Amino acid sequence: MNLKELKAIVARRESERTEFKRSTGQRSEAAKTVCALANGLGGFVIFGITDKGEIVGQQVATSTLEDVANELRRIEPPIFPDVETVALKGGNSVIALRVPGGGGPYTYDGRPYLRHGPTTRVMPRAVYEQRVMEKLHATSRWENQPVPSGVTFADLDEEEIQLTVDNAVDLGRLEPLKRRTTKAILAGLGLTVEGKLLNAAVALYGKTQRLQSLYPQCSLRLARFRGEDRLGDFIDNQQYWGHAFCLAPSRRDIPA
Repeated sequence: MNLKELKAIVARRESERTEFKRSTGQRSEAAKTVCALANGLGGFVIFGITDKGEIVGQQVATSTLEDVANELRRIEPPIFPDVETVALKGGNSVIALRVPGGGGPYTYDGRPYLRHGPTTRVMPRAVYEQRVMEKLHATSRWENQPVPSGVTFADLDEEEIQLTVDNAVDLGRLEPLKRRTTKAILAGLGLTVEGKLLNAAVALYGKTQRLQSLYPQCSLRLARFRGEDRLGDFIDNQQYWGHAFCLAPSRRDIPA
């Protein structure tokens, strides 16, 4: 996000999909809104904007971003909005959280939230229970949906796809295939419908870097804390993007 894009969002004022916070001192309330947006259509939570829509920013250090990240960890199941900073004149910056919608239902500190116009409210219990039941019995889930326009078989890790078949045959879980083309294998694994890729295929085998913006959830975040629990300070924080097989540790990666 650049300053021009930021000003365009701010000009539209707060709404069902946009919330402003004066500073990260309001990060607890902001996390409730992140939870609410994730339970809805997604949107933005932006730190450094007054209630009147004035772009004032704040001093942003590494510890500032860590404080926000720690607050977001109180959301379950885990959610990872894109975090962007926009530099302003004078040394201040704005922090923008781009929250994806769908999935969930999500809770913050054990309570679900939703957006009602420009306000965040506790989700009624009946609505939450209905969403949980719909998730448990959904027939149209995210992984079963077609991939976005422009995503093709060329975006997949063909070597890993072939390796899947080799391992399955070696373990006796699959008979040797007569056709070993990528399309034939994916069709046999139920990862295509009428020749069209499903999101599950990208989660398992997506490879190209251009998929990162379309599938930010295909990432692994690793943190190292000082001390023996998660209450200590960060001493290292890394994030990796990739398909399920490249993110999963192999046996040789696990210490004895």
